[in-house]
Amino acid sequence: TENGTEGTDFILVGLTNAPELQVPLFIVFTLIYLISVFGNLGMITLILLDSRLHTPMYFFIINLSLVDFGYSSAITPKVMAGFLRADKVISYNACATQIFFFAAFASVENFLLAAMAYDRHAAVCEPLCYTITMKTSVCARLAVGSYICGFVNASIHVGGTFSLSLCKSKVVHHFFCDIPAVTALSCSDKHIREVVLILISSFNVSFALLVIFISYLLIFITVLKMQSAKGYQKALSTCASHLSAVSIFYGTIIFMYLQPSANHSMDTDKVASVFYAMVIPMLNPIVYSLRNKEVKSAFKKVWGKVKSSLGF
Repeated sequence: TENGTEGTDFILVGLTNAPELQVPLFIVFTLIYLISVFGNLGMITLILLDSRLHTPMYFFIINLSLVDFGYSSAITPKVMAGFLRADKVISYNACATQIFFFAAFASVENFLLAAMAYDRHAAVCEPLCYTITMKTSVCARLAVGSYICGFVNASIHVGGTFSLSLCKSKVVHHFFCDIPAVTALSCSDKHIREVVLILISSFNVSFALLVIFISYLLIFITVLKMQSAKGYQKALSTCASHLSAVSIFYGTIIFMYLQPSANHSMDTDKVASVFYAMVIPMLNPIVYSLRNKEVKSAFKKVWGKVKSSLGF
């Protein structure tokens, strides 16, 4: 039996063992990752270049893009390499690092989505006080608070997971190091660890969802009181992108983590994991650009400048 000490290498089972699927999956995941990287970094660049987008909403979108880039990069390159290598070995330290950054960025996104809901509430319900309510110092505090909570949360989870003695096997039934999959290797009593994981995750998700729910309830009440159809449409279009991101993110998180490991089917988890570790970071910039006239016009403006500078 292997003890859970540093120097232990883990073997990742991967998504599938079928040899004929390795190259097609590598191509698909590479495309998803490239769209995610260019989408998120492109969104950040676009917002920084266009002064019209220097508003609280876009400040949070920059941070969301940064977080999406961070947590897809913590997972996807290693998974892509796994499709091309016969051995899917990951070292103890690399596994702990992967869990840490993935948990940190996913937790930061959780709190950022709550901060963005508060921002939308301020924009729709108190438009006259918006610039005061969401002044730069308030936005900065909300963002910094999200990062602090996310990284503290990740530290607790990594500390708890790797304090267990991992002696059953070195084989992680997943395509990356995820907390439930690594915890399953423990031969010590996992019950307390699982309760802590569920409690902390439940508190984080519940707190963020409560903020989002109250914000949207107040937005909904305000929208119902609006007399003009134009104001009604503007309020809805302001919130549509955020609501899409919220639905995708929390739907998957609740499905994945708020259940004990005995109820976990590793194959179902793998499908859900592909969705939230790779597809969500790709979808967010698409959702925020396709549904947003300001982003589209900023893109046209920047593209026009690029074309003229290249002499087209």
